[in-house]
Order: sequence, then structure tokens, then C-alpha cells
Amino acid sequence: MADHAPHGRQGFELEGGFSPEAIEAGRLLFARPCRFAWAATAIGDLPPPDLPELAFAGRSNVGKSSLLNALTGQDGLARTSHTPGRTQALNFFRLDERLALVDMPGHGYAQAPKDLVKRWKGLIANYLRGRVALKRLLLLIDARHGTKDSDRALMTLLDQTAVPFQIVLTKIDKVGVKALAALREKMLAELARHPAAFPRLHATSAHKGTGIADLRAELAGLL
Repeated sequence: MADHAPHGRQGFELEGGFSPEAIEAGRLLFARPCRFAWAATAIGDLPPPDLPELAFAGRSNVGKSSLLNALTGQDGLARTSHTPGRTQALNFFRLDERLALVDMPGHGYAQAPKDLVKRWKGLIANYLRGRVALKRLLLLIDARHGTKDSDRALMTLLDQTAVPFQIVLTKIDKVGVKALAALREKMLAELARHPAAFPRLHATSAHKGTGIADLRAELAGLL
């Protein structure tokens, strides 16, 4: 991970402060070829854990696919949709045989059939409990709405499974400066209660490209 000393409320910090070298390392990593490799709808379908994995989780329609596309600079890498519940599997993307990016099914989508929601929850829980290659989970939170009960349930599960996670705010171009600042303070206070939370909060807009370079630098540091 990036070598930055935490500061701010209760030991947590906001994004920023990356050196030009770290920013360039992130740019170079995510400029490498990235391709779709695997879709798993059951725990037995998972690919071999031969690369470090970064998982992207969040409520349905939070912008996971858009963020993946923005990070890799490939508009069509992950399919985006305005229809909640579109991602129905763990989708694995291989970044130049150096890193696996995992797009997870969205949670909190009440309109999906109950048996499908149950299957998603089981798949996600089993993946988090037993995936040795998983290095960090990025929990995406829509800046317009903040955390919901389904997000908090996932954070509790991540604490229980000792999976390090990090919050990434999405769609910050759709909120005002004061609202974003208030949300940041609220999120930092909430994260301080979770032992598995990584002490850095990223704020991004896939549409505007805001925060993408810093997030790339952060993730490159994991390697």
C-alpha cells in the first residue's frame, strides 16, 4: 500500500498527497492491457487464485462498472447499465497478468427475485471468507445517498472475515461541495468503528475523471 501516514479524524484521512512518482506508477499500471477473463455464478466456478485480486462492491447502480472502465481507460471493458441488478456474477478482469479486478454483484437491490438475491449473498459471503488472493475490497458509495443498511452489513461481514476494505465515493460530480464535505466527515467517523477499514477515503467521478489518478496510485501501491 502507499506509504502515507494517516491523519485527520480518528486516524483516518482523505485522498491526496500522492507523489508524482506514485501517480505515474498508477498510470503505467492501468495503461497495461486489461481483458475480461472469467464469470463465476457459484463458488465452485471461481478461477485459480493466481493473481492478487481487488474486488469492487457496492449497491446496485452505484457505478462499479463505470469506475472499472475509468481506471483502465477502456470504455467497454465492463458493461454499464441503468438497470439495477445487471451484474449477476463475480466478473474477473486480468490486468496484464499482474492483477485481477473483480466486479461483484450489486447489493441492496430489493426488486430482484428473492432466490437470486439469496444466491448472490451466498456467493459473495463464500468468496470473502475463503479467497486467499483477495488483497482489498473497494466498497463504492454513491455520494448522493451515503451509506445504507446493506453497505453496513457488508462492512460488518468484512470485519468478521478480516478482509481489508476501502471506501470509494462515486458520482461526486452530482453533489455540491458542502454536501460532499459533510458526507466525508460522516463517512470517516463511521469507518473508524470498523477494524477492517483502510484509513483512506477516495472521492471519484468516473464521468469527469476526478480522483481516478489518486485511486490508481493507491492500487498500484498494493503491488
